[in-house]
Order: sequence, then structure tokens, then C-alpha cells
Amino acid sequence: MALALLASAAVHGMVLSTHFVQVNPRLFEDPNLPMEVVLVNAKSAESPLEPDALAQVNLAGGGNTDEDRRLKSPLPASPKSQTGSEEAALQSRVSDLEQQARALLSQLKPNAAMQNQPQTAPPTPEQPAIDTSQLNQQAREMAQLQARISQQWDEYQKRPKRAFVGANVKEYSFARYVEDWVTKVERVGNVNYPDAARRQGIYGSLKLTVSIYANGRIEAVEIDRSSSSKVLDAAAVRIVELAAPYATFPDDMRQKADILSITRTWTFTRSDQLVGTD
Repeated sequence: MALALLASAAVHGMVLSTHFVQVNPRLFEDPNLPMEVVLVNAKSAESPLEPDALAQVNLAGGGNTDEDRRLKSPLPASPKSQTGSEEAALQSRVSDLEQQARALLSQLKPNAAMQNQPQTAPPTPEQPAIDTSQLNQQAREMAQLQARISQQWDEYQKRPKRAFVGANVKEYSFARYVEDWVTKVERVGNVNYPDAARRQGIYGSLKLTVSIYANGRIEAVEIDRSSSSKVLDAAAVRIVELAAPYATFPDDMRQKADILSITRTWTFTRSDQLVGTD
């Protein structure tokens, strides 16, 4: 009896201490979603943060649309399409020869007298040789023309995200980047101050908009307001280009912009210094 009670107590203890936990099926899912592999006919220096597909080179979206669209015909014509064009040309040539043969047969039936006389078979018209290399060249040119038309119709994939900032910037990530950028341009500008402006005593200010890629390289430099001096305008553009490349965008900026356009007023002072102002 004592052994039975001990065995019963042990079994009940094991049952009461056992807990059933529901397993989350998402723990066994692959977090890496499959990606499409494509071929592209353009590339960019910087890689996209959230790629839409895998390709042979990096291509951060650049074009004229916000939609997820791709080139209609990014590659030259395939052998299959060239063969189809060649067969169509051959069939058209055979049809022309058949029409010529029927025309010749209709001319050989003028009267019955001529038919009763033994006649030799009419000479078979000589068929012109078909130049297959020329047909292939024509098919290739047509396919390339179609590719060019499609590329002009839908140029590139996706327009990059742009951010435009002036002198007064509230957001910390942009404000810090613009401040460091202005400091570097001023330092390079004072070291490379234009000698012509110093000798001729030319002073003035101009407004520039500089667009910078996420990797720090310059996309474009535009003069929004001229200084009325070609020497100062050219010197300002040259100084901005000399200071490149600039710092790469931090992660928080990359999430908001692929290209940052900074508008700033630059003044060539009477003390022969370059100063960035509002």
C-alpha cells in the first residue's frame, strides 16, 4: 500500500508540473524574402538601401516617374526574334516569285496553234539569290530601333527621392550636414580664392544650388542669382567642385533623401574671403 501511494503521488506530481506551450510558427519562417533577379542597362555609384531586385550592377533609381516601372526592352534582340523576321522576309520573297511564275504561264497561252506544236519547256526564270546576311542585319536593326523607342518612351526605373534645404534648416540631421558642408566650402574657397578677383578688386555675392548624391558626389551646380561678374560666378562653381566629394549621408538622411539640394548665398568680401550667408 505504501509503495502504491508513493507511485501515485509521483505520477500526479509529474502530470501537474507539465505545461503545454503553443509554438509560434513564424519562428520557422525565412526572414529573407525572395528577390527577383533582373538585368539592367544603367548603373549608379551608390547602392540603394531597399533594393527592389537583384541585378549585375548597383542602380539607385533615376528617371522621370515615381512608379515601380522598368525598361520595356533593356537588351538587344534575341536570336528568336531575328529568326522570325528572317522567315517572314523569305516567305515574302517566295510569294513574289510565285506571282512572277504565274504571270509567265499566262503569257504562254496565246493561241491553240502554238499549243499543238511541239515546244520545249519555257526556261525557268532565274531566282535571285537571297542574301541571308542582309536579312539578319535588317532584323537586327529593327530590333535595336524598337529597343531605342521603348527606352525613350519609359526612361529608367524610378525617380530618386530629393530634399531641398536653404540656409534655415530645422531638422537636426540636415542642419548638421549643411553646417559641415558650408564649413568645408569656406575653407576650400579661402585657400583657392580667385587671384583675378583679388587683383581687380572684384567683390560681390551670388546664390548657388548644389545637388549632392548620398555618396557625397555632386550631381549638379546651378547659379540661381548671378553676382554680375563672370569671374566670381566661375570661381564659386570651381570652389564647390574642388571641395567635392563631400561626406556621405548618415543613415537617417538616406531614409529621407537620395539627393540633397542645398541653396546658399556666397559672398566674396573685400577682405578677400569667401563667406556663406543666408
